[in-house]
Amino acid sequence: MAYTRERSPAYKPGQTETFKVSRSKIELFTQCPRCFWLDGRLKIKRPSSPPFNINKTIDELFKKEFDVYRASGEPHPIMTDNQIKAVPYRHADLNKWRYNFTGVTALHKPTNFHVFGAVDDIWVNEQGELIVVDYKATSKAREVSIDSDWQISYKRQMEVYQWLLRQNGFQVSDTGYFVYTNARIDLDGFGDRLEFHTKVIPYTGSDSWVEPTLAKMKACLEDDDMPPVGTAAMGGPCEHCTYARARTELTLGHMKKP
Repeated sequence: MAYTRERSPAYKPGQTETFKVSRSKIELFTQCPRCFWLDGRLKIKRPSSPPFNINKTIDELFKKEFDVYRASGEPHPIMTDNQIKAVPYRHADLNKWRYNFTGVTALHKPTNFHVFGAVDDIWVNEQGELIVVDYKATSKAREVSIDSDWQISYKRQMEVYQWLLRQNGFQVSDTGYFVYTNARIDLDGFGDRLEFHTKVIPYTGSDSWVEPTLAKMKACLEDDDMPPVGTAAMGGPCEHCTYARARTELTLGHMKKP
């Protein structure tokens, strides 16, 4: 089934229409409210990064692989090897939940936000709880983990998915899993082939921050004043705001020269 992408118009203060907020926009707000305001109010987006086509391919292959076991109702060997008592979850809307521009959706009535986010996979345990699963791919010499400061975004991502599923009435486990695969760089050559080592990393999260954050996002969009430059939530100034300010100052400086 094909799903169409509908672009959201700019937010208008006091609007009664629902406003679409993706999981990535929630992350944008946590990183820099100013960037979020510019995106929501003026449709001025951050510069996009190049597509990670290899990562996308790995995601699609993982989905196909787990779908084989989903169809048979059996655990994938990686689940058995990691003593995870669960099987891939079967649901009529799974493809919709996986599609970037539909995803799992929920209407947050206090803000009138239409919140959505696309999951990589969902498993179900013996207690009937849904388990959020996220695929990750990289290539590094050391073993993969989710312990770096910047990887808080991975954790927030999973917690938003957990919140969305709960908003749809599902029982959801606090513990999700990152299926994290690492391309080996210790081999003697390429030979038209990459070899990977895949690690399953459990993460026990809490979605208690999601609704307070949505309320702050609503207040941000309602305010006609932009948040200050560089108010980042990651422990330092927003690099996008810092660049924009430096570029503007440089341009204005040249314009003032005789």
